[in-house]
Amino acid sequence: MSEPTKLVMTLDTGDVHIQLRPDLAPQHVERIATLADEGFYDGVIFHRVIDGFMAQGGDPTGTGTSGSKLPNLPAEFSREPHVRGVCSMARTMDPNSANSQFFICLDDATFLDGQYTVWGVVTEGMEHVDALPKGEPPRNPGKIVKAHTEA
Repeated sequence: MSEPTKLVMTLDTGDVHIQLRPDLAPQHVERIATLADEGFYDGVIFHRVIDGFMAQGGDPTGTGTSGSKLPNLPAEFSREPHVRGVCSMARTMDPNSANSQFFICLDDATFLDGQYTVWGVVTEGMEHVDALPKGEPPRNPGKIVKAHTEA
C-alpha cells in the first residue's frame, strides 16, 4: 500500500481535501492518517471556530481538553507559514503535547509560525471550512462526518 498523500474530511457542507506534508512533519502526518483511517475523527466536532483566525477540532469529547489514547508527539516545528488553508496541530503550553487536535487557518496567522506543527494544507473545499459555525464552542458545532486518507 502506498503512503497516503491526502486527507479527505467530509463535513456537513461537503468534502475538504488536505494535502499531507510528511516533508515537514512525518510523525504528525502519520498520526493524523492513522487516526483518520481508524475512524477516530468520524463524528468529532469543531469545538473552537474563531472568524478570521482558525477552526479547531480533533477532540473526541468536544471540550478541547482531550485527545487520543496514543502518546503525545514531539514538536516538528518548521518555517512553513501559517496562512489561510494551512493545517497545524493544537497543543498545550508544552510544545511536545500535540496528540489528535488540529486547526485549520481561516486567515493568515503568521504569529503562530515556528510554534505549532504544520502537517498539511487545504487544496479543495476551503469554503466548507469557512462555513463552520463560529464560537468557543459554537452553539451548533460543525462536525467531521467522516475522515480518511487517499494515496
